[in-house]
Amino acid sequence: MDTETARRPSRNGHRADGGPLPPPPPPPRAGDRFEERTTEEDHASPRGPLERLLGAIARGARGRVPAADLDERDPDFIRETLPGQWLLASLWFRGEVRGLGNVPEEGPVLLVGNHSGGNMPADSLVFTLAFSTYFGVERRFHQLAHNLVLSMPGLGFLRKYGLVAASPENAACALDSGAAVLVYPGGDHETHRPSWEANTVNFDGRRGFVRLALERDVPIVPVVAIGGQETALFLGRGEGVARLLMLDRMFRLKVLPLSIAVPWGLNVGDFLGHVPLPAKITVEVLPAIHLREQFGPEPDVDEVYEHVVATMQETLDALASERRLPIIG
Repeated sequence: MDTETARRPSRNGHRADGGPLPPPPPPPRAGDRFEERTTEEDHASPRGPLERLLGAIARGARGRVPAADLDERDPDFIRETLPGQWLLASLWFRGEVRGLGNVPEEGPVLLVGNHSGGNMPADSLVFTLAFSTYFGVERRFHQLAHNLVLSMPGLGFLRKYGLVAASPENAACALDSGAAVLVYPGGDHETHRPSWEANTVNFDGRRGFVRLALERDVPIVPVVAIGGQETALFLGRGEGVARLLMLDRMFRLKVLPLSIAVPWGLNVGDFLGHVPLPAKITVEVLPAIHLREQFGPEPDVDEVYEHVVATMQETLDALASERRLPIIG
């Protein structure tokens, strides 16, 4: 991996090696929302004391987010820590992952999951550990996460497991490297949904993952999980409050969730995370969807999206029918 100095473009508009700079990435399209991009409004001058305060906090939070570096994934670290992490997940969450054989043995693949558990999603942890155990630590595997998760104290080690900031560019880069990439299109909208919507797949209409799979010509493998929304009592997303406090503009946060969680009791925002309750986490991996084989040479994005969501919802309903009691499973 090049050093930071070598990666920095020279001031005459060329790379340090003399070649021209690559063109800027295209502007986001509707549905391309792995992670909202910075807009001009983010850099606008604050107009009042509250905006100045929020702006300072936002800049501090963004400064904690590391630059995406796929080579930060450390197979040796995973090899050393995986047994202990898997034992903990097995004891605390009684993690059960089915169908990993449906993931293609090699090559890039887009794993598309439903997301639960607030800022401490146990389903993502359980699946990451199971994937690394099944395929071995040498297989490249990256998970996309919100900037807030990447900046939370105590979670830096997850970058060594392959966690990077969620964005279409990072996802495309990881797929181009030949990696399996886990995305959660529902993002904070889904993971902070109320507990009474626990058994609902809700991607909020975000279709960017379909376009990405088509552009990179990689299969989609649905990953359906249940149990994460039982690790706390989630009361609501707080979207209106987030807009009122301008969190969408300052932090690119569309929600200010409210939950009852350990150790805080009433937990506003889940900014510091929480201790997840020991709910049983079950994950089922579905057969790969080869888009052009199944939907023709020019697949319709909406048709693919509806098919993926419907297939995942059917599986989630089946998993829900197996559970006897919340947390116990």
